[in-house]
Amino acid sequence: MADLTAPPSRPGLVPALIATGLGSGYSPLAPGTAGSALGLLLWWPMQTLGLRLQVVAVLVVSLVGVAAAEHVALRLGIEDPGIVVIDEVAGMWLTLLALPLTPWTATAGFLVFRALDVWKPFPARRLELLHGGWGIMADDLMVGVYGNLVLRGALWLWARW
Repeated sequence: MADLTAPPSRPGLVPALIATGLGSGYSPLAPGTAGSALGLLLWWPMQTLGLRLQVVAVLVVSLVGVAAAEHVALRLGIEDPGIVVIDEVAGMWLTLLALPLTPWTATAGFLVFRALDVWKPFPARRLELLHGGWGIMADDLMVGVYGNLVLRGALWLWARW
């Protein structure tokens, strides 16, 4: 559980770079969208990896993201700082996991993920109530699962049309 009663201090460089998505979270306009765009850009080269390595990468980024997000939140004294966008990166990766990455799926995945991240259908919004880094990350991971299912459904319908 985050101790938000401690006085704010400066986060460490490495956790800050991770939590802010290499600084994309400092975007003055829509940092979540900037983090999602970074996630999409970082996913593109991941297509050369097999599914097993992609899953491992998503898990590692998610777990490291939990720790980095919690570190930054604690240091800033803010429960869910807007600059933390590693959750958007991991959510985008889940949205695109095990799907063919084409310009269509990349664009649709980005738009679907952003829309679902704003809407936060059940139980995603409730997952924000988890403590610390898990509360920051879990809702976007759930939205990423939903986004993946929506894209799969759209691809299935397209193939039958």
